[in-house]
Amino acid sequence: MVVLAELAFSAGDLARVRFAVSPMWEVAPSFRLLRAGIAHPIHRPWVEQVRPRLVAAGLDRGWLAELIPIPSIGYVPDFLNPAPAGPTPAPGEEWDAIRASLAERVRQDLDHLARHQGTLGPRLRTLHADPPGRLAKVIEEIETYWELALAPYWARIRAVLDADILYRARLAAEHGAGRLLNDLHTSVSWDDNALRMTGRKQPLTRTTAGPGLLLIPSVFTGPGLRTRTTPPGPPQLAYPARGTGSLWQARPAPRTDTLSAVLGRSRALLLAELETPASTTQLAHRTGLSPAGVSQYLTALRKAGLVSAHRVGRSVLYARTTAAETLLQPAST
Repeated sequence: MVVLAELAFSAGDLARVRFAVSPMWEVAPSFRLLRAGIAHPIHRPWVEQVRPRLVAAGLDRGWLAELIPIPSIGYVPDFLNPAPAGPTPAPGEEWDAIRASLAERVRQDLDHLARHQGTLGPRLRTLHADPPGRLAKVIEEIETYWELALAPYWARIRAVLDADILYRARLAAEHGAGRLLNDLHTSVSWDDNALRMTGRKQPLTRTTAGPGLLLIPSVFTGPGLRTRTTPPGPPQLAYPARGTGSLWQARPAPRTDTLSAVLGRSRALLLAELETPASTTQLAHRTGLSPAGVSQYLTALRKAGLVSAHRVGRSVLYARTTAAETLLQPAST
């Protein structure tokens, strides 16, 4: 049954509308996409790079595979998406919030999941029996997934999310909160001090939600909206971020001649090659530099805050940081 959700806003609720970038709101939908086995029109380049790592690490048959089942049932346990305390929580902050979940909350969410899919898997039955003892295992797997699937690409993802928030903040500043909320998604409309959402399976009212509204742009959430309501926290609304369609498109090769004068030719070359995350061996093969030389240059780039390292099994993937992406942008004229 499809219902119309109507979330009323008082002046206080409107004053509590805020944005946040949430690592966990990218974990569940991206994990589901990797396991779905489909050629996604936008995320296919990322899927082709990451899916082999997922399988090699055994994550396709672990805790997350039971918590985020395929085919999708449209529900992810709410304790996996704690309300971000600030605008840009670090991944570790969200892991800590999950770890601190009340046992009753975890069991309620797992019961809800069981009603959706008929039963719980063997791991989730042990989690239901002992949430404090088993949540550490869930967090350990989330951390592993983050390192192999999202952390190497986070600078690029964050650029899209930050640009979305900047656009919408300017929209609100120039035209008001009503225009901001009307612009979020085709299924959302603002009228007469209420936010209306069509196509939902469950109602959403102030009697079932906390005060305010937390808006979370996401590159993996898909064409629809995702909501989470666990009072006393604010209702969370995850929506598709603007610019996601160009997220994985190949970018023009950056000019490194000017950068070479500052960093040196080899370091500038390695930064240019890290359009996609790569290992030392891969970079040596692509650039013609020796593996020892690549390792030395990458160490220097890490110390300068231009490269990050992410362990994936026995390999280490290197990725450009936000600072490096900024350096490689063409100068404005």
